[in-house]
Amino acid sequence: QVQLVESGGGLVQAGGSLRLSCTASGGTFSSYVMGWFRQAPGKEREFVAGRGWSSTTTYYADSVKGRFTISRDNAKNTVYLQMNSLSPEDTAVYYCAARSARVVSISEDAYPYWGQGTQVTVSS
Repeated sequence: QVQLVESGGGLVQAGGSLRLSCTASGGTFSSYVMGWFRQAPGKEREFVAGRGWSSTTTYYADSVKGRFTISRDNAKNTVYLQMNSLSPEDTAVYYCAARSARVVSISEDAYPYWGQGTQVTVSS
């Protein structure tokens, strides 16, 4: 059983940056595709970014391309989401997710393992 714990959320002004972290325990981290999703108030959860074992398998939602960067440190069992140029539209609870696969999926149903979420609030 894989357990995921996110950290790094908080309150930031528009234009600022935050880095989220997600540390996994259980399972073989390097074999998992890792994803970040977010859910804003009153909206459905949406895919933000995903990464396989290597940087060649990295995908981003159009809304965050050029601003967010997903990376992973397999030695630390940790995946990161660097968020720059934040706007109020990025305000949401951000979730880390994992799936035992070789391909990134943008569907939340494809990820059986989830963290508890971390709140990101961007003020205008």
